[in-house]
Amino acid sequence: MSTNSVDAINALNHFFAESDNGILTVTIDQSDRKMNVIGEGFNDAFAAMTEVFISDKEAKGLILTSAKSTFMVGADLDQLATITTAEQAFDLVEGLKTSLRKLETAAKPVVAAITGTALGGGLELALACHYRIAIDSPKVTLGLPEVKLGLLPGGGGTQRLPRLIGIQRAVELMTQGKALRPTQALDIGIIDDVASDNNELIAKAKAWINDNPKAQQPWDSKGFKIPGGDSTHPKVVQMLSIAPAMANQKSHGNYPAITHILSSVFEGCLTDIDNGLQIESRYFVACLLSSESKNMMNTLWTQLNSIKKGQSRPDGFERSTVSKVGVLGAGMMGAGIAYVSAKAGIDVVLLDTTIEGADRGKSHSVQLLDKAISRGHATEEKKQALLDKIETTVSYADLAGCDLVIEAVFEDMGIKAECTRKSEAVMPETAVYASNTSTLPITELAKASKRPQQFIGLHFFSPVDKMPLVEIIVGEKTDAATVAKGIDYVGQIAKTPIVVNDSRGFYTSRVFATYVSEGIAMLGEGVHPRSIEVAGIKSGMPMPPLALQDEVSLSLSLHVMQQTKQAIEAQGKAFTPHPAMAIIQKMVNELGREGKKVAKGFYDYPEKSEKRLWPGLTELYPTSDEQPSQTELVDRLLYVQANEAAKCYEENVVRTVADANVGSIFGWGFAPNQGGTLQFINSMGVDRFVKRSRELAKTYGERFIPAQILVDMAEKGEEFVDD
Repeated sequence: MSTNSVDAINALNHFFAESDNGILTVTIDQSDRKMNVIGEGFNDAFAAMTEVFISDKEAKGLILTSAKSTFMVGADLDQLATITTAEQAFDLVEGLKTSLRKLETAAKPVVAAITGTALGGGLELALACHYRIAIDSPKVTLGLPEVKLGLLPGGGGTQRLPRLIGIQRAVELMTQGKALRPTQALDIGIIDDVASDNNELIAKAKAWINDNPKAQQPWDSKGFKIPGGDSTHPKVVQMLSIAPAMANQKSHGNYPAITHILSSVFEGCLTDIDNGLQIESRYFVACLLSSESKNMMNTLWTQLNSIKKGQSRPDGFERSTVSKVGVLGAGMMGAGIAYVSAKAGIDVVLLDTTIEGADRGKSHSVQLLDKAISRGHATEEKKQALLDKIETTVSYADLAGCDLVIEAVFEDMGIKAECTRKSEAVMPETAVYASNTSTLPITELAKASKRPQQFIGLHFFSPVDKMPLVEIIVGEKTDAATVAKGIDYVGQIAKTPIVVNDSRGFYTSRVFATYVSEGIAMLGEGVHPRSIEVAGIKSGMPMPPLALQDEVSLSLSLHVMQQTKQAIEAQGKAFTPHPAMAIIQKMVNELGREGKKVAKGFYDYPEKSEKRLWPGLTELYPTSDEQPSQTELVDRLLYVQANEAAKCYEENVVRTVADANVGSIFGWGFAPNQGGTLQFINSMGVDRFVKRSRELAKTYGERFIPAQILVDMAEKGEEFVDD
């Protein structure tokens, strides 16, 4: 390859080129980014690099690789978020696809040497290469996850992947957004080989180029047929005929990207690759400009990244790490906290009232690790190393040396106060004390502390090993240094923190309660329980309200309601019970139906069959002759949550729009397609939201009266944005 060509590529942004006997290795390295992305300026630079390679007669092959630990993580979502017209979106994806198409039809071998994770556009770039080799490491994943942000693979993924591995497998991977390990990708034909390190990676790439001087993509070969058949093959027709129904059964029409992926594959695989790529671009435009995609990108990308970058972390404090954590209470929550802490390399003291209880808590880690081993995600050595980090005890003296102590005991002020006093008697003066309470005010709990400035709430969600969120609650006397340490610990255990101010129920528990309570209130009004549950799923929530209340337990919710009543009345205020309270009281106190934990609640839980709605519900609460529409029920379930979230923002319980939105999705699963509670209001339009809320309030009660902040925003034409 000529020196001029190498120099020309090196003069481009993002690329470093070197030549070895006519084989050009181009290393992608975006110096201003932690990971390579397809974004501003990349398409033009890639097009220029492609032209240099193709036009150089001495260049006999090309290796595309990365200087980073990842290969490429896809499109620059910040850039996508700025696109407002169909023309902009279409031109953006067509620009890259034109270059990729030139590369794969140049009659010169091109190899993707995948150094690390290749997701979205990164994998699509690799699919346009004639051969793909990846480093075989547990840290490397490959996939097309665009559907999780309301998008479809717009860089050729919906066309090349089906032509490579067959339509059915490709559809499954794209509609689920599933990521694969290198060996999994190798087994199904997404990549062609694996390597143990970079040196072997490049050596294998060069060897393949030398052995295949006239490489061609399968779909450009004469007589090519899609593996398993094209869109007209009987088996494929059968699959595609039921796929939309199956997708709708899971998504309930809330995620149009799934339908667009299916349409793109179906139509594109009826024609040649070039027409197929253009079909894909049109469906990509439809996805990108949809409200669902804009909602999801705004919250699950832009706002989530703001949180991860520390938007809520107080300035002026060095990053801290926890070396040793004490966990009080080895029940479900405490055991989960112990596991995620030990997994992060932190020494754990797991304390319970009996050693048997503490050991049972530790056995939770054993169960999780055995499951991971069975799936090939862990080894016996790693299991033992993690278990060695968890010390079980009944002695508070063992908390000496802990940087952080997290209390996860029963929701009772007296019990928690005793834990605080006993812990602080042995904890280092510099240590932070945290409560995992989900409802009790941190300021009240901190009254039992000698150092309330170092007292904070760390509210985990169940199951702790799977749920990504931790709600950090700041009491009246909690200082900024403690907040910073709390955020650092949450990051250390690979969770997402949101920071809220103290109040009963805080943010997540308070708003979550409105969802299940509204469903229960509907039952009391004579709405058929099946209609209530269907509305919950159609609203985009992960579980319907009655089933979710069973999971939480009716007795726990009743306990919280009673504590709230006592606290409000102790302040000299009148307590107005929610319509759901009387129903829960009857279910628990009169009928003993406390939920899933006793195998009977709103549902029955037979031992050898699936749960089913308790038939007695319609006898206890007879179904009205006139049933409301599903739209009416869905609106009630979504609006009551969003309105309560707006009140939390108005009262400065939740501090930022990002915390409100991300917290609602990660904390209790508020409809992700809506982008979170406050984004739902933005998407509806604040004025429209206020109008509809007033209609609901007129029919169903004061809880739907729009928050004053919404009324003010509607008058000014404002929406929720972080400064």
